[in-house]
Amino acid sequence: MNLHRIRVVAYKEWREIIRDRLFFALAFIVPSLLMLLFGYGLSLDVENIPLAIVDYDQSVSSRDYAHHFTDSRYFSFQGYAQREKDVEKLLIDNSLRAVIVIPPQFGENLRGGRSADVQTWIDGTFPFRALTAKGYVNAINAAINLDNLATYISGLTGVSEDRIRATAQPVKLETRYLYNQEVKSIWSMAPKLIMVILMLSPPFLTALGVVREKESGAIYNVYSSTLSRGEYLIGKLLPYVGISVVNACALTAFALLLFGAPFRGDPLFFLLSTILYVICTTGIGLLVSVVVNTQVAAMVGTSIVTVVPAVLYSGMIIPIPSLSATAAVIAHILPGMYYSEIVIGSFLKGVGFTSLWMDMLILTLYATVLFTAGFLAFHKRPDR
Repeated sequence: MNLHRIRVVAYKEWREIIRDRLFFALAFIVPSLLMLLFGYGLSLDVENIPLAIVDYDQSVSSRDYAHHFTDSRYFSFQGYAQREKDVEKLLIDNSLRAVIVIPPQFGENLRGGRSADVQTWIDGTFPFRALTAKGYVNAINAAINLDNLATYISGLTGVSEDRIRATAQPVKLETRYLYNQEVKSIWSMAPKLIMVILMLSPPFLTALGVVREKESGAIYNVYSSTLSRGEYLIGKLLPYVGISVVNACALTAFALLLFGAPFRGDPLFFLLSTILYVICTTGIGLLVSVVVNTQVAAMVGTSIVTVVPAVLYSGMIIPIPSLSATAAVIAHILPGMYYSEIVIGSFLKGVGFTSLWMDMLILTLYATVLFTAGFLAFHKRPDR
């Protein structure tokens, strides 16, 4: 293994990267652009749901009931409507996502100690948002029921409302959110976006960089040279690993400074794990480049083996325990899931090598297997 030859190949590849403007943009600009686009555009928080209220009762009780919804940060009150037909068109054109319909005699029934029915319409085109909105409605309605019950019984018995509330709820549930106290989805999404982008960018760069020489015929210079396979592959891939590590540092800075995600873990452990992950994803690009012979085929092949696993089988959007048995097996044989555990542990949980050593070991094994397979599959003589 000649280090001078490796340096020469790496320097030549670096010159090719900075000479080609398109390739330079793919290497340095696109990863940061993806972080900005996904970071600002992808959110799982369900707030400010457009809401209208149809109040047929027009009583003090109905207005008080409606106020609990209009004053909530989870709903964006769009106004009252006179009839249900008036809001149907607004639901169809997505101006509204929820409607509260308060029937006549609502206040009269409450004052008489009778139950009163209230109808809620929720746009179900996005099931996750619809179920979350339903949870908000149920929670607000339960709080209103407790207040009304306490007021009614207090008026009959003279017992204080606070005592009645305590009696009606003998078990008081207090929820504490660990690691993400404000339950901000961006605190979870921003670190995982680092995982996704590093699954996409290094394989694309590596596959295109190797296949580009096949298309141009420059690979024949390598075939006829005294370079060994190892010297050529290490020198060829070193710039892409270095560029991807720099991009990883930039993406981490975006997550911390732009999106406010906290970092509570060990920076050195996170850096070493990131380098291992970059080596893994670069190895994926190497394997793709060995199989295909054109840049178009390299882009298509790389997209197939990186985009879907990075999004669906890494825990970014769907938790791994929520996947089907087959999907969970697929997730466990891909590197994205393990690096996702590392970034979440480093950013939010504040854990390091002691808790995540197994994930780091798996990434090490993954990198070894990928580069061994790429080395064995790459031949210094073209197939005839």
